[in-house]
Amino acid sequence: MNGYSTLVIFLTVCELALLLLVVLFFSRLRRSEDLLAKMQKNQDGLLKKLDFNARLEQELVGSFRQRQAELAELDQKLEQRRGELEKLVKKAEECIRSPDFLRQIIKNGSRRGQSPMALAKATGLSLEEVELILAQEKP
Repeated sequence: MNGYSTLVIFLTVCELALLLLVVLFFSRLRRSEDLLAKMQKNQDGLLKKLDFNARLEQELVGSFRQRQAELAELDQKLEQRRGELEKLVKKAEECIRSPDFLRQIIKNGSRRGQSPMALAKATGLSLEEVELILAQEKP
């Protein structure tokens, strides 16, 4: 074997090694491209999920605002009703304390057979006042 043959063999081995390196490079490149495509697909899925979550959050915030507005309106209505009920209670207390109403309670209680002491406790009047009202009602 002369130097020329050795050089040819050496260059052939180098070419085969380079060819093997090129094949390995392209196979790794293909795997990298596949991995990149998979990552992009995952990123797209993540972006879609993030978008869905953002829309869902907006709906929840909108619903929360609507509920807050409804609660504020209900609170206002309750305050109005409370005021109306307080007025009615005051009127009822005035009616209960009116002399005509107390006379009517005492007369009706006496007809049903209640004692003057029980009528005095029920109306908040003294026993003498109840007896006086009963005496005035008897003709």
